Amino acid sequence: MPEQMLDKRRVAESFSRAAATYDRAAALQRSVGSNLLARLPQSFAPRDIIDLGCGTGYFSRALADRCQRPVIGLDLAEGMLRHARQLSPALPGWVAADAEALPLRSSSQDLIFSSLALQWCPDLAQALAEAWRVLRPGGCLAFNTLLDGSLHELRSAWQAVDDFVHVNRFMPLDELQALLAAAGFADWRCQVEQHVLFYSRLGELTQELKSLGAHNLNAGRPAGLTGAARARRLTAAYEAFRSEAGLPATWQVAQVLMFKPAAN
Repeated sequence: MPEQMLDKRRVAESFSRAAATYDRAAALQRSVGSNLLARLPQSFAPRDIIDLGCGTGYFSRALADRCQRPVIGLDLAEGMLRHARQLSPALPGWVAADAEALPLRSSSQDLIFSSLALQWCPDLAQALAEAWRVLRPGGCLAFNTLLDGSLHELRSAWQAVDDFVHVNRFMPLDELQALLAAAGFADWRCQVEQHVLFYSRLGELTQELKSLGAHNLNAGRPAGLTGAARARRLTAAYEAFRSEAGLPATWQVAQVLMFKPAAN
């Protein structure tokens, strides 16, 4: 995501505020993170593991169970880390950290797992470079990220109302693939999943995004509250997408595995 569109401080504050409500609204996050975890090779047995963008620690706990190893949780949002610490007292550590400047020694980790966190990095190439630095030879970066086309229904509905930016922008697939190819990993693969969630009314979706801390964080967003007339126009525009299942919200998710070359 371009740097001028995103403020890391605002991202951290937004997710910190959402810590207490995040788990109740995180069905999509659980699904795509579980799919990423299932993609790890069964023969891969990492010793040192970090969960980057750990949030409330759900996948930190899942990784510890799968690998039978301690897992360190890293996140930009200190509110999330406080919540994770309360939920997971058995795990060894929770560290405030920026994916673009990891507070870890070079060649110190076997697995960096990151589910729906790296789309909030203004400079994904730098985050990939940091992962490369921190991984041991043969180590794995497993991450997923949202792609352009996510929430296209909401974006289209807002365009019928005004010209402000109301929906977070995400990276196009070809741009992501170019960054992956240039990152220096010996073996990488990227697969795209489409997830469609349905809601009985638009307010359920917008409240869920707020509960997750994933509401609009871009530059160009409007200041202040949405007026009643504009809200009615938005609702009417979104209704054009309604199906028998309800109002759809589409998410495009890239699932990525990258392996650092093994030592000679």
